[in-house]
Amino acid sequence: MENQLSFSTDLRGKIALVTGGTKGIGKAIADQLAQAGAQVIVTARNRPADSDSTHSFIAVDLTQADQVTQLAQQVQDTYGRIDILIDNVGGLTTPGGGFQALSDQDWEQELQFNLLATIRLDRALLPLMQNQKSGVVIHISTGAAKQPLWNLNLAYSVSKAALNCYSKALANEVASQGIRVVAVSPGAVKTPLMEQFLEDFARNEGIPLEDAFTTVMGKMSGVPLGRMAEPEEIASLVRFLASPAASYITGVNYSIDGGAYPIA
Repeated sequence: MENQLSFSTDLRGKIALVTGGTKGIGKAIADQLAQAGAQVIVTARNRPADSDSTHSFIAVDLTQADQVTQLAQQVQDTYGRIDILIDNVGGLTTPGGGFQALSDQDWEQELQFNLLATIRLDRALLPLMQNQKSGVVIHISTGAAKQPLWNLNLAYSVSKAALNCYSKALANEVASQGIRVVAVSPGAVKTPLMEQFLEDFARNEGIPLEDAFTTVMGKMSGVPLGRMAEPEEIASLVRFLASPAASYITGVNYSIDGGAYPIA
């Protein structure tokens, strides 16, 4: 008898964990997964100021191996399973200026935050998915991994490019166990971190804030849609990819950048 496939985007009964889920893209993803019916756990280093959040919260620093182990144990003890893992935590934490401006500490910091934190958490939680023979892992990457700007985000771009390679390899490894792994690469998104980046860039370059976006986007061949994405636009793609409707999608990296990437 053939397997009965579901093409629904309904996530009722699913347990989802979103790292960096208290603001920006992570919060938008957590909210949309919950709207689809999932029970959502969010993690961050600090408890969110939004006390009205309906999501469960676990404080954790994913760069610390012992805290990741504790997180995985807490998820197992409390929920007994994990169906959707959104590795969203990451960001640009190092200065621009090219390779000579970056110290060993800068490189290590960026790799810890944007690559090793994800690998560490996957290693801790994927055994639950392997036991249940199902699950979805989505890594939030960046378009900068394909279009690095040497004078703005070199270490960040390199760390996320490594994440893309890891995502493909992991997808191939666990596909036969019923687990899908997908990467999503946003372009410029209107988040507090991006707004702060543009403010810093404008100040350092001595240009008006309204010119900063145009200048930065121009370095990436521009954005045909002419604007930054809203976090909810990224979240809507993630919501679909996490659902049964995307059951035959794995090992793929989706660009969602308003057309900024210059090749097909």
